[in-house]
Amino acid sequence: MTTNRAEALVLRSPRTFEVRSVPLPDIGDDDGLLRVEACGLCGTDHEQYTGHVRSDCAFIPGHEVVGIIERAGARALERWGVREGQRVAVEVFASCRTCDACRAGTYRRCFRNGMATMVGFVDVARPPALWGGYATHLYLPPDAMLLVVPDGMDPVLATVFNPLGAGIRWAVTVPQTKPGDIVVVLGPGIRGLCACVAAKRAGAAFVMITGVGPGDEARLVLAGSFGADLAVDIRTVDAKRALREATGGRVADVVVDVTAKAPAAFAQAVSLAAPGGTVVVAGTRGGGGTPGFDPDHVVYKELSIRGALGVDVAAYREALAILASGEYPFAELPREVVGFERLEPLLQRMAGEPGAVAAAGLAPVHGVLVPDAS
Repeated sequence: MTTNRAEALVLRSPRTFEVRSVPLPDIGDDDGLLRVEACGLCGTDHEQYTGHVRSDCAFIPGHEVVGIIERAGARALERWGVREGQRVAVEVFASCRTCDACRAGTYRRCFRNGMATMVGFVDVARPPALWGGYATHLYLPPDAMLLVVPDGMDPVLATVFNPLGAGIRWAVTVPQTKPGDIVVVLGPGIRGLCACVAAKRAGAAFVMITGVGPGDEARLVLAGSFGADLAVDIRTVDAKRALREATGGRVADVVVDVTAKAPAAFAQAVSLAAPGGTVVVAGTRGGGGTPGFDPDHVVYKELSIRGALGVDVAAYREALAILASGEYPFAELPREVVGFERLEPLLQRMAGEPGAVAAAGLAPVHGVLVPDAS
């Protein structure tokens, strides 16, 4: 690879990656170029790979991006409050900073951007092509939003800014969790563990996390180190009964559903919620309806049901501060770091594909792509 070109993995169609050499773009006063150091792997990544999350275009995936600002224009640096050579994390959504949604702080609904310009979801045919983290470089358009990574923080660890920010927003900000609340988190992946951390830091009196099956056993064991007071496998334990026994008869003021491809989880969330409680739905169902769900229970309990898409800068900043504090053992999470050549098998394991799991074992809690890793 020459110094004026980037190498990228393009997902042309489900399960079909193509390595491309892409010219590095010219950078003006208002934009920039990031040298990607690490890109965390989200559940969405393996859903894109398998086609569970569909796209009608070829694109460079990867949206949990940390790297070094290699070049940027003077106006861009001033707007972002950063300098060349600085390590930053990249917000998934962009903001025009002027439309009603952006001025209101809900820039995920930006009139000019929204889901159309999300990092890791943009058509590779759109110049300059470098719109995702599965590449040596990421283009930073004028509407990009950046967060400074604390000095000395390892870039691989820093990628946890994204799931931890999600935990903060989904388990605390959206449901307005308050001290003394009972919180239940459905799904013990990295976002579920992060939601436990966030709830406990917000003063939750009791936090329970649920999982199901052998793939979740080790994660449920880990949960106690990340703020969970009780971890249950719903294959063998009645979650509602266990919660009542542990809390003196109380059920959940807040239920956070971060499961993926688990249609029945929503019914469980409604069942676990107390009258007047809040259910936050952040994991995607992937179709298949909602088996076991009775809408009348929403009425009888007067529940608040909140959908949560993405995070926000405030939660990301708090996440980076928590990581820097070392309060929780995020650095010791079961983690696998791969380069381009070993990425595909890891995505297959994350998707739970039997052949990949048989060959290399269950996927780690935290997967990370490092472009220059062997």
